[in-house]
Amino acid sequence: MLIARSIAELRQHLAHSQRPAFVPTMGNLHAGHIQLIERARPLGDCTVASIFVNRLQFLPHEDFDSYPRTWEADCAKLQAAGCNLVFAPRETDLYPEPQTVKVHADPALGSILEGEFRPGFFTGVSTVVMKLFTSVFTGKAQGVAVFGKKDYQQLMVIRQMVRQFALPIEVVGVDTCRAEDGLALSSRNGYLSESERTEALHLSLALRALGRDALAAADALATQLPSLEVRAMDGLRQRGWQPDYLTVRRRHDLQAPQAGDPLVVLGAAKLGSTRLIDNFEI
Repeated sequence: MLIARSIAELRQHLAHSQRPAFVPTMGNLHAGHIQLIERARPLGDCTVASIFVNRLQFLPHEDFDSYPRTWEADCAKLQAAGCNLVFAPRETDLYPEPQTVKVHADPALGSILEGEFRPGFFTGVSTVVMKLFTSVFTGKAQGVAVFGKKDYQQLMVIRQMVRQFALPIEVVGVDTCRAEDGLALSSRNGYLSESERTEALHLSLALRALGRDALAAADALATQLPSLEVRAMDGLRQRGWQPDYLTVRRRHDLQAPQAGDPLVVLGAAKLGSTRLIDNFEI
């Protein structure tokens, strides 16, 4: 497995690749990340993973400085999964000067849900992903980028960016990887205490219950959904959570659903000091 620290070194290693398959990560890898690598491997001629904790997508009060960095363990997992090339730039390698040119998501998609509660998040994500894409795929006729569906809205923002910029990249979404009890795997799960880890499953349980209620109310969804969402959030509050949103949206644009729309239920809530997200297509 090769390791590139600079964009120039990365491109040199990829000189003979015609179709890279790319998995961007912030490191602290778990089984969900490895699932993405395994999904990517047969889709291209060189499997590339990046490890970069992107300051641009963290708000000032968030955990940029404390975000877990587990370089040696990450490399061991990537090598065992058959990754060919790791791009691990320093901040000064990826941003050699202040990144004043940024990519802003369409506000209709990027300013709701996660974008409302984490303003600027999708600008940071879109900007770093665009820079990683241009680093990996410049000069390539085509490529593949693989993302997990746990970050559902992020996946939609990236797909829209790729489509509107006509990038020669196929974006592949992979179903959320879960623990045996159903908890969505996340690097931030490591922040949870033992009791919080047991309680954490209730976010996904609340979302599943909200999804069932929404399907049962399908004929009157527009009128009943607000009260169903309030009830779901109140249920979590009673268990000690601080929910930002539990909501049902139509899948293709995350706007308010109408009868007959394919739906997704999404949620974000803080348990103690740890903010968790999850979603289910229903």
